[in-house]
Amino acid sequence: MPGWDYERAAADRGRLAVCGCDEAGAGPLAGRVYAAAAILPGGLDLPWLNDSKQVTERRREILFDQIREQAVSWAVAWVEPEEIDRIDILNSRIKAMQLAIDALEKKADFALVDGSRDHGSKYAITTEHQLIVKGDSLSCSIAAASILAKVSRDRYMAEMAALYPQYEFERHKGYPTRRHYELLREFGPCPIHRRSFLKKL
Repeated sequence: MPGWDYERAAADRGRLAVCGCDEAGAGPLAGRVYAAAAILPGGLDLPWLNDSKQVTERRREILFDQIREQAVSWAVAWVEPEEIDRIDILNSRIKAMQLAIDALEKKADFALVDGSRDHGSKYAITTEHQLIVKGDSLSCSIAAASILAKVSRDRYMAEMAALYPQYEFERHKGYPTRRHYELLREFGPCPIHRRSFLKKL
């Protein structure tokens, strides 16, 4: 379960506003990639808070509201599918994360960033930061960001499902499932499909 060790260590080094940052939607064949940043009150206790992939959809929705209500500051950002095709998914993930950090109403002076990459060929995390592999299961701030990013993207994909019902986005959220490939072969790609991800078709 995530804890506060990384946040406390950053505070001990004089960092006063530490945010967690994570992204959602790097792997899908369709839709935006989302990222979120969150600064939480130190020691905030949120039942069920964990890596968003380990939390049920119902609990993610509850946590989403709790995090937005109780965070010191939070923000969500995204990169559109056309830009993902243009700059690649790594650059898009990094860009979305820095956009989320920059959008915080209370500016962060340090970021705990999920993953092992902090730059691509075009974009980099420019806020002073620490990379943490599997950070969403180790840091409460990153776990909160993962919930914000995941729920925001799932809600966006529900809107896309209403726009493009033939692809059943409400079921697979754009991920490369067998059913998604079947529907792609039947209908071809729609405007939100990432053309650079469709090499197997």
